[in-house]
Amino acid sequence: MENLFRLVDYEDMFSKRCIWVNGPVIVGAGPSGLATAACLKQQGVPFMVLERAECIASLWQKRTYDRLKLHLPKQFCQLPNLPFPQDFPEYPTKKQFIDYLESYARHFKINPRFNECVQCARYDETSGLWRVKTVSTCGSVKNEFEYICRWLVVATGENAECVMPEIEGLGEFKGDVIHACEYKSGERFKGKKVLVVGCGNSGMELSLDLCNHNASPSVVVRSSVHVLPREVFGKSTFELAILMLQWLPLWVVDKILLMLAWLVLGNIEKFGLKRPMEGPLLLKNTKGKTPVLDIGTLEKIRSGDIKVVPAIKRFTNGRVELVNGEKQDIDAVVLATGYRSNVPSWLQEGEFFSKNGFPKCPFPNGWKGNVGLYAVGFTKRGLSGASFDAIKIAQDIGHVWKQETKQTKHRTTACHRRCISQF
Repeated sequence: MENLFRLVDYEDMFSKRCIWVNGPVIVGAGPSGLATAACLKQQGVPFMVLERAECIASLWQKRTYDRLKLHLPKQFCQLPNLPFPQDFPEYPTKKQFIDYLESYARHFKINPRFNECVQCARYDETSGLWRVKTVSTCGSVKNEFEYICRWLVVATGENAECVMPEIEGLGEFKGDVIHACEYKSGERFKGKKVLVVGCGNSGMELSLDLCNHNASPSVVVRSSVHVLPREVFGKSTFELAILMLQWLPLWVVDKILLMLAWLVLGNIEKFGLKRPMEGPLLLKNTKGKTPVLDIGTLEKIRSGDIKVVPAIKRFTNGRVELVNGEKQDIDAVVLATGYRSNVPSWLQEGEFFSKNGFPKCPFPNGWKGNVGLYAVGFTKRGLSGASFDAIKIAQDIGHVWKQETKQTKHRTTACHRRCISQF
C-alpha cells in the first residue's frame, strides 16, 4: 500500500509540467489569436497558441445562430495576409467564415493546444518572464501545465463570457429562458410569444428570425439606438462612411449618415426606436456602441409582426410587466444582452488592463502594455481592429526577436522543453 501511495504521488507530480516557450504565448484561438499567430509566422517568430475549447473560433462555431452572416463586406473582415476566396459573397455566411478561419489556420500552419484553460497568468519580476498556468482536459483526465515565456498576447477578445442580466422575477419565470449564445434557430419557438431582451444587431436579427419561423417576437428597447440601412443605393453604408472619413470630419459624416438613414428608412422614432443625441460614428468611437445595420427587421416592425416594447419592470409566472405598466403573456425569453471580456478572472495585472477587461488606452494605442504584455481584439472595431492589432504586435515582437537572435533563417515552429514544475 505504501508503494501504491508513492506511485500516485509520483504520477501526480509528473502531471504538472513546466514548458518553456521560445517566443510569445497567445491566449485564444479565435480570429484575433489566429491573426497574431499568422503575422508572427511572417516575422519568423515562434509562438504557442492556447485555446480552452476543442476547436478554433469557438464563439463562431458554438455560440452563434444559424442565419448569421458577416454584417460588413468581406474586404473589411478578412485577416492579414490571406483574403477571402473570390467566390465568397459580399457578406459571407457563418459556415463560410468558419471555413475561411480553418483554411487560414492550415495555410499558416497554426496548431493551437486545445482544451487548455488558462487559470492565471502573472509576470515574474525576478526572472523577467511570464508564467501562464493552465488546466488541460482530456476526457476525465486533467493535467496542469505552466508555460514560461517572455511575451504574453491576450487574444481572448471582447466576447469571452455572456452577460446574464439580473431582472426581478426572471428566476421564477416558468417558460424557456436562454441567452443568445444558445439560440440556433426560431424553429423551436414556432407559434410562441417570445420576448427578446436587447436591441443590438443580434437582438434585432434574432427577432427577424423568430418572425420568419412564425413566432410572435417582442423586442425590448430600453434606451436609444441608431438603426442604419446596411446598404444605401447598393453600396455598403460602412464602406461609404470609410470613404467619406478620408475627406470629411467625423461629425459631418455622421450627419450625412443620419440623413441617408432617414431617406431610406424614414422616421423610426414613431415605432419606439429613439435615436441617441450623438451620431452613430461618434457613439461607436467613444462608447463602443455599434449601430444596428438593418437587414429586414424594420419592415417587420412597421407591419406589426415584431413589437417594440420598453424596459422590463419584472417577470411573473408566465408574464412580463413593463415599466409603462403594460403586461404581456409570453412563452419564452431570449437574452440578447451581449458579452464581456473575462481577462480580469485570470490575468494578474493592473497596469495595462482595466477592471472591465479592456486595455486602459483607447484605440489605436491599446495593443501594447509593459513587460512584454500585448492585447489583440479589444478595439471595439471588429475584425479590422483585430487585424490592426495583430500586425502591430508581430512587428514589435519581430523587431526585438531579429535583433537579439540575429537569425537569418525563419523558424516556423515553437520551440519548447519540458521540465518538472516546482510550483
